[in-house]
Amino acid sequence: MVHLPGHPGGPKVAEAEEVTSSRVVDALAECAGAEEVDVVGYSLGARLAWDLAAHPKVSVRRLVLGGLSPQEPFAAVDLGAARLAVQGGPVPDDPLTGAITAMAAAGDAESLLNLVEGLASEPFDPGAGVPQVPTLFLAGWQDFMAHGIEQLVARVPGARLRQVAGDHRGALVGVELREAVFDFLGAEAG
Repeated sequence: MVHLPGHPGGPKVAEAEEVTSSRVVDALAECAGAEEVDVVGYSLGARLAWDLAAHPKVSVRRLVLGGLSPQEPFAAVDLGAARLAVQGGPVPDDPLTGAITAMAAAGDAESLLNLVEGLASEPFDPGAGVPQVPTLFLAGWQDFMAHGIEQLVARVPGARLRQVAGDHRGALVGVELREAVFDFLGAEAG
């Protein structure tokens, strides 16, 4: 299990430049090592796992991508409003900025917002590095963050989509998602 930068258990992010997508994916590739691995990522983890599956130093057997958006969500976050809100200012009107602000306020706000800024500098490009391994996509029925995930499923040869109960957070903590992951990882190749 990897704890991403700016997240609980992960390294702090002092500067946005520290955490571009390519730097984080390179660090994840080092963690994966030379053995064949199964990769499960959710939300930001799924965005990074997409790129990790195409990394030349990593051999991925199966890939699970949950709560993934086909667009670059971090570029749409109003970082000024989020930073102001975590310092006691008004709650942002924009639902995405509000969601990021709530996550930031629950932990190390500065680290998480620096992470968002750094990752936005290298936007997610679903046309680059399309995974070529057996892939399961997961999304909560009420997850506005994963709206349009079908576009990503269509890009990956043989990929499947399974929708589960919940919104973005609810799907992640739900039993249905865990069961789907274990069923997929335990299935025979074919």
